[in-house]
Amino acid sequence: MKKIGFSGTLDPITNGHMWVIGEARSIAQEVVVFLSENSTKQPRFSAEERRAIVLESCAERQWDNVQVVIVKSDYTARVARKHGIDYLIRGIRTTADFDYENLIQQTNVEVIGGAKTLFVMPPRDLGSVSSSFVKALEGPVGWNWTMKKFVPGPAYRSWILDWLHKEWLSLWPAGDDAAAANAQAWFARMTGADAYGGAERHYHNLDHLVHGLAEIRAWSANTRPDKRDIDIVRAAFWFHDAVYAHGAADGVSNEEASARLWLGSGLAADAAMADEVAQLIRATDHFQGGAVSHPLKDIMLGVDLAILGQDEEVYGHYARGIRAEYGHFPDEHYNSQRGQVLAHLRSKAEQRQLYVDRWFADQYNELAIVNMTRELAMLGS
Repeated sequence: MKKIGFSGTLDPITNGHMWVIGEARSIAQEVVVFLSENSTKQPRFSAEERRAIVLESCAERQWDNVQVVIVKSDYTARVARKHGIDYLIRGIRTTADFDYENLIQQTNVEVIGGAKTLFVMPPRDLGSVSSSFVKALEGPVGWNWTMKKFVPGPAYRSWILDWLHKEWLSLWPAGDDAAAANAQAWFARMTGADAYGGAERHYHNLDHLVHGLAEIRAWSANTRPDKRDIDIVRAAFWFHDAVYAHGAADGVSNEEASARLWLGSGLAADAAMADEVAQLIRATDHFQGGAVSHPLKDIMLGVDLAILGQDEEVYGHYARGIRAEYGHFPDEHYNSQRGQVLAHLRSKAEQRQLYVDRWFADQYNELAIVNMTRELAMLGS
């Protein structure tokens, strides 16, 4: 078969969709993905953005025989025929899917004279994966780690960047055009290659940023602090690892450099907020954190250390990410240094001093001990 088509809204494209496209590639020389621009739906991304995400996802797998066509105000099956395509391919997960798709297939062929449909059944591990399923994951602590398992890399990155952008804009009050432009410029910088979006960032990256902001959401929803306090912690978390490099420059720690970056951003609503956020950033510094005194310090540290108390799979991602960031160290040296850090943190957890804030302690202290004990055993410590 020369050409075959695959259609959908693909908001976002999932690994299930990618599997169907892969099946299509196995039976045709060329695959045309028809992206629906449906006025009755409100997708997260525009049709052009979705097209770019699909093409990036295919390029990531080195699939060079897939093209994407946006369908506007027409039947996909009829557009397919206009492109010389006689068959569409669809994935069938359940009997309900079959009943629905069969009805569409009959309409396509008998009513509008469009392309026919071939049905394929995805493997069991993709049987429940759909765009609706993936969208429903967003929100709770750890949602990003879960979503990551079900969508291709470009779709995941686009989704979390969109989520982060909304989080970022909600933090800064609407101001004049200059203030809005400054906020947009700083968002690009914070999520770009020189900060959390850097390729060398294997843990202190966009995932870490999403996770921490979700932790702040959970803390605030359950403890109902003052909105100003929430915003101070949010701003501090955004900036606390903005600078992350091995080896302090001119004797200035990463945390201090991040605090100075924040102070020069011009984003603070007032001088008091600027100073308080800088204090919380410095509270995460191993060297000067002990001298910081602020009523939100324990919250900030709780958010930053919450990763230690996640489930085994997420903790595993964290541990591997940290190792990758210190990939320039040989195993013997890394294992020794990492073991000392973990032993210290575990001791604090055993004394109920790791999470000083009660809410974070109740959520994460016990599992943090389990996780660190497991990693210490793997390190031979």
